[in-house]
Amino acid sequence: MTIAFQPIFSPLVTSALETERHVAGAGWDQPPRLFALVRTAGLLEREPHLRTQIAEAEEDGLTAIEQEGLPDASSLESILAQLAWPEEVDGVALAVERLVVPPEAERDLPGDPEEAAEALAAHPDRKDVRLLVAVLRDGESACLLRQRDHDTDDKVASGPDIAPGLVQALSATLQD
Repeated sequence: MTIAFQPIFSPLVTSALETERHVAGAGWDQPPRLFALVRTAGLLEREPHLRTQIAEAEEDGLTAIEQEGLPDASSLESILAQLAWPEEVDGVALAVERLVVPPEAERDLPGDPEEAAEALAAHPDRKDVRLLVAVLRDGESACLLRQRDHDTDDKVASGPDIAPGLVQALSATLQD
């Protein structure tokens, strides 16, 4: 008798979790990191020499390929606005660190953006977080959030509404 196990998570969620753990392994205070997501079976068709590095069970999943050398830009939004992916790329994932403060901390901020950033960074209730947002061409998305204060793999939060703006921005990079 053969028993077939169904995956607990979708291939996108599995890939997002693996990618987030990979990024977390490099510690904190990283620049944004961008990954192309490709169907592993298609990747192995195009690059058969990778078969020895990928387990048979993973062939139905997605493989994250880091895109190094992101252009310097004044904002993440301007970087994303410049991106477009070839059809071989099935999705995209982005890891980015942010400061989160209570809403009242944003009142009475200095008008100068640099001074405002310094004031927020010095706020006693600030939280350092890392978001990993992954999206596929078909619209499926996954959002993960890790807090520096709770920096363990079992404390990573997930949910569809964690970063809707990033989901939308990444989805736009996949449109024809």
